[in-house]
Amino acid sequence: MHWRTKIAAMGVLLLLLLSSFASIGNIHVSALSPAEEREQLEQELAKLEQEIKQYESTVAKTQQEKKTLQNQIALLRTQIRKIELQIEQSKKIISALKVQIGDTSASLAKTQDHIEVTKEQLREILQLMYQEDQKSNIEVLFSGATLSDFFDNAVALQTVNVRNQELLQQLTDLTNILEGQKQDLEDEKSSEENFQRIQILQKQENQNLTKDREKLLTVTKGKEAEYQKILADKQKQAAEIRNRIFELVGIPEAPTFGEALKIAQYVSNQTGVRPALLLAVLTQESNLGKNVGQCYLKDPKTGSGVVAYNGRQVNAVMKPSRDVQPFMQLARELGRDPYKTPVSCPIASVGGYGGAMGPAQFIPSTWMLYKSRLDGVLGRTGDPWKITDAFLAAGLYLKDGGAAAQTYNAEWGAAMKYFSGSTNPRYRFYGDSVMAIASRYANDIKVLESNGGN
Repeated sequence: MHWRTKIAAMGVLLLLLLSSFASIGNIHVSALSPAEEREQLEQELAKLEQEIKQYESTVAKTQQEKKTLQNQIALLRTQIRKIELQIEQSKKIISALKVQIGDTSASLAKTQDHIEVTKEQLREILQLMYQEDQKSNIEVLFSGATLSDFFDNAVALQTVNVRNQELLQQLTDLTNILEGQKQDLEDEKSSEENFQRIQILQKQENQNLTKDREKLLTVTKGKEAEYQKILADKQKQAAEIRNRIFELVGIPEAPTFGEALKIAQYVSNQTGVRPALLLAVLTQESNLGKNVGQCYLKDPKTGSGVVAYNGRQVNAVMKPSRDVQPFMQLARELGRDPYKTPVSCPIASVGGYGGAMGPAQFIPSTWMLYKSRLDGVLGRTGDPWKITDAFLAAGLYLKDGGAAAQTYNAEWGAAMKYFSGSTNPRYRFYGDSVMAIASRYANDIKVLESNGGN
């Protein structure tokens, strides 16, 4: 091929490359695609948030009023309506996140296509440049008709070199954009998973409140006198609280509230974390664990497994690169069969990973971060499926999150970190609900203490 023909070919390639980069500046992670859709969603969420705040205000006011049957029924009715609005809010947020994830995935795919096209075009240019580099100046000089042709060819080659450097820089920029999009996609999927977990808790709370209302109406027969009689019988209240089953995920024989409280008090002496807060966090974690179900790991290479009770195949039971190795190590140290030891299943609609262990719902890699401290306190290898060990692990985590300060904000922040590793207010439902449960447990503990301890 004549030198001028090759230079022309390079020029054509450069034009193709430059045109392909014309839209690079427009590659970005869009929010929720149509701006109108996003604006409408924001308005709907703002309206829901306002309604929720109004119900929160009503709840707070009613809680301060005299304890009458009518007030208690009104309180439960208001709490149920509030949680229904929060469920609706979570649904809208999850829907928006799904659209955003789709948009980010499309942008990411587009960027990957640009990168592949660019790499191919650069390969062709570099191949041409390599071929010309193999020629001596004498060969190039005599390939043209005149000396002027030689200098024209040299200038053309220099131009190609400059353009080549520009394209390499643009390829670097594209790669950086791609990495940013991958991180955005990971963050969005994590947010969706967190809101799916929050929605699980919201639905569970809605069921509990509805049952409480029905039970209250049943035991009082709708009569104020019966309600006041129940309130006055502190000994009966204490017995019911003490013997109430404290359900825990991953534990075949659940303890009573009185038994769980004794363990929480032991952990409190070790960590400074209030027993009521610890029990509240474990209640929420068990609610999550029970709802997503229990699975067994089957393939350490892929992290896939089966549902514990029916053997149905499940992908992503555990993240291979993060949790499989520490899980296998822990099972080996405890003498457990890793393929018959229950862990949480992944949330099917999200596509994340399961693998959380026992009542405290620690993933294996996080448990390993606390292993030496746990083993030191226990004097043996800590077992995530033993109640005392799980309670202690949760207590240490909450202590590290600041819960030992025992103020509302410190405990709320520690609960939030337990849930998502941060105090992101988007997930405030978890922190708020933990603190509400802790308040109820604190009242239960007072009843027990005023009637002969626990």
